[in-house]
Amino acid sequence: MIENIDFFKLAEERYSVRNFSNKAIEKSVLDKILKGGHLAPTACNRQPQRILIINSEEGIMKLRKCTECHFGASAAILICYDKNECWQRKYDGKASGDIDASIVTTHMMLEATALGVGTTWVMHFIPETVREEFAIPTNIEPVALLVLGYPAPSAKPFPGHTQFRPLEDLVSYNEF
Repeated sequence: MIENIDFFKLAEERYSVRNFSNKAIEKSVLDKILKGGHLAPTACNRQPQRILIINSEEGIMKLRKCTECHFGASAAILICYDKNECWQRKYDGKASGDIDASIVTTHMMLEATALGVGTTWVMHFIPETVREEFAIPTNIEPVALLVLGYPAPSAKPFPGHTQFRPLEDLVSYNEF
């Protein structure tokens, strides 16, 4: 067992930040967030994820053409996968890329929280505009934007953030 990690506390404290300060994320902090994603499991360890850091003024201006959900963040991470490197389930051909990219995104999101960096997972973006603005090749599939930065002093969770359906409504054992 790993000592001194309170996963539930980390998961409870994490929320979608929609109000960021102007403070830039230090490269050493960004490197730790990326390491969190690098450690994420992927199907058969194929590691099809491809990650683009968007933290220049020009990049942020391009990002704003792709989504209205940037919340004034000073940086974003575009998480994609290479369609040619995904594991595929032999029974129906389901590719693992979107799942692998999502696991990587979750790891980075939680590591950011542990480091005091706020994030919002954004799927509301225009894929064609992302491809055009960031010159994304056709074999690379954009999955998520993780907008990130230091939360503004006025940042707070969405009012429904701590409201959960009862676990027994979501989980069953051996039957549906």
